[in-house]
Amino acid sequence: QVQLVESGGGLVQAGGSLRLSCAASGRTISSYVIAWFRQAPGKEREFVAAIRWSGDSTYYADSVKGRFTISRDNAKNTVYLQMNSLKPEDTAVYYCAVRSRPSYGSRWYEYDYWGQGTQVTVSS
Repeated sequence: QVQLVESGGGLVQAGGSLRLSCAASGRTISSYVIAWFRQAPGKEREFVAAIRWSGDSTYYADSVKGRFTISRDNAKNTVYLQMNSLKPEDTAVYYCAVRSRPSYGSRWYEYDYWGQGTQVTVSS
């Protein structure tokens, strides 16, 4: 079992920045993949970014490349999402999720554990 708790959401103006955190506890295997997804009202949950607990590779949705950065602190069992140049269309509930396999996935149903989500609102 893996438990995930997100934090860091809030209200920010367009062009601003936020950093989200995802604290993990329980079983955190080095080959697991941790991802951020987001879901806006009336829309499907969409992939944002992913990283493994070990190694340097990362994976981003085209819509956030160059603006968002995913990183991790293994000592704290925490994954971060640094979001810069925020746009109103980034407004959503942001979730972190764990996939208990080493390959990346970009679909919500490919992930096994989820946090409760944190709201990000970007005003124009």
